[in-house]
Amino acid sequence: MNHKHANAIATAPEKVLVEIVKLIQRQERKGTKGGWKEFLKDHDSKFGSSISDPAKRSRKTLISFLHTFTEKDDLKFVDSVLRLHANREVLEQIRKETPDNESPEQRLVSLTVEHPFYLSKYAFPSYDKQDWIITKLPEKSKLMSSNAIIAIDCEMVLCEDGTDALVRVCVVDHHLQVKLDEKVNPCKPVADYRTEITGVTARDLDGVSCSLADIQKSMKKLLQKGTILVGHGLYNDLQALMVDHQRVIDTSFIFRRSDGRLPSLDTLCKSVLGYELRKEGAPHNCVDDACAAMKLILAKVELGVNTDIPLNHEDVLEGEMAKLLLHNIPINVPIKELHGVFPQKFIIESKPPKKAHGVKYSALAIFKNSQKACQAFENLNGRLEKDKNGLQQKMITFKLNTGATASIFVRKMTHDNSPHQGSLKKRVFQGEELIESKKLKTDDCDDHVKEIERLKGELREKDLNKCDNHLKEIERLKQDLSAKDFQISAQDKIISKLKKELKEMKKKRKGH
Repeated sequence: MNHKHANAIATAPEKVLVEIVKLIQRQERKGTKGGWKEFLKDHDSKFGSSISDPAKRSRKTLISFLHTFTEKDDLKFVDSVLRLHANREVLEQIRKETPDNESPEQRLVSLTVEHPFYLSKYAFPSYDKQDWIITKLPEKSKLMSSNAIIAIDCEMVLCEDGTDALVRVCVVDHHLQVKLDEKVNPCKPVADYRTEITGVTARDLDGVSCSLADIQKSMKKLLQKGTILVGHGLYNDLQALMVDHQRVIDTSFIFRRSDGRLPSLDTLCKSVLGYELRKEGAPHNCVDDACAAMKLILAKVELGVNTDIPLNHEDVLEGEMAKLLLHNIPINVPIKELHGVFPQKFIIESKPPKKAHGVKYSALAIFKNSQKACQAFENLNGRLEKDKNGLQQKMITFKLNTGATASIFVRKMTHDNSPHQGSLKKRVFQGEELIESKKLKTDDCDDHVKEIERLKGELREKDLNKCDNHLKEIERLKQDLSAKDFQISAQDKIISKLKKELKEMKKKRKGH
């Protein structure tokens, strides 16, 4: 690790170091002393990996762990996340220096980069890929005066190598005039055109010569001079375009749901704009989706960028109930085979593997309504169980066209005891993403349970006063963990209190 890289890590804010370690965990990267938990076991003889939440570890420990990464790819990854943070800092500094000159559009850019998902979603591998286009932020003066804005939407197909490839792209300006609308040759064998979603068939691409490189050239011209790029789940579009652009507004980030999940474009159209983006079962349309994203930004500017716009909670829940999540699907099972899971009519929307070379992937089965989704789930032959978040799921085995069999999990998208089930309307749920709340993380829950057990041991060994009351409280918390989706925040308070009391009691004992 060179001096410049080491200094960048040493001077980075602690919250950024925490985010980098979490991303490293998610990508299962390993340094010279292994992964995060392996490092903790070796680094901390007292607690080991029992407290694996990076946010609960010292700055010194985080830096020590990051210094174990010496491979070129790992160093570039860390540099990429630090660059995104530097982008945040530049925008924040400009805002502080010229608070009265920040345009509504620039404020929305700031809201996007301040979102908890920004560092992880926009940490593209552009630093190590020659095929990527990387744009630069203009000078501060030009940055504040440039409010040019365009919106984009892309459609992707699933290729035989397991990757997504761009097949259509549309760009509109703030007047909703189309600036770019092209079909794109994926230039490699396609496993699934996802026609139900993309609206694109193999025949549509006959004779199409436009390549990804051609689109990148067009995008480079459109994005010059600090133009702001708008999109819904924009990181997916930029990933497909292989364009790393820093001045972005993501409509899934700036309109927030109370439960932390990212809203779908259809939900935003109904809740904010008052119209349905597409008819039930209709495929996506690039022009319509790009225009919808732009309209949302214009509405946000008109209503006030700092004004919270409530989303229709009933629409949100109904949409989730109309879907089933298919997960742990072997990568060698083509997505078209999933149509054999249910006899009912439904649409499949695939989700790429979380890891670059993952062996499993997920997909959403989208039904006409929540009743049909519920009936489809009930008719599945499989043992009913609950996942770590308490959602019902079944592991099923089904036959492929080749005669072989495959086993996957099918999971509901909502809890059955939802109080809103009786009067819900349709909504489309976009992915499994949740705000990375500690209460939904099994690993963190395990860590807290271990910490509780350790504290119980100390209390027993020292025979301290009030020990019984503390133990009863701890046991109650352990039961709540399994009954209430692992309410970590409550445990943290109790643990902190116990530690403080232990410390005070130890001082008193020493004083005697």
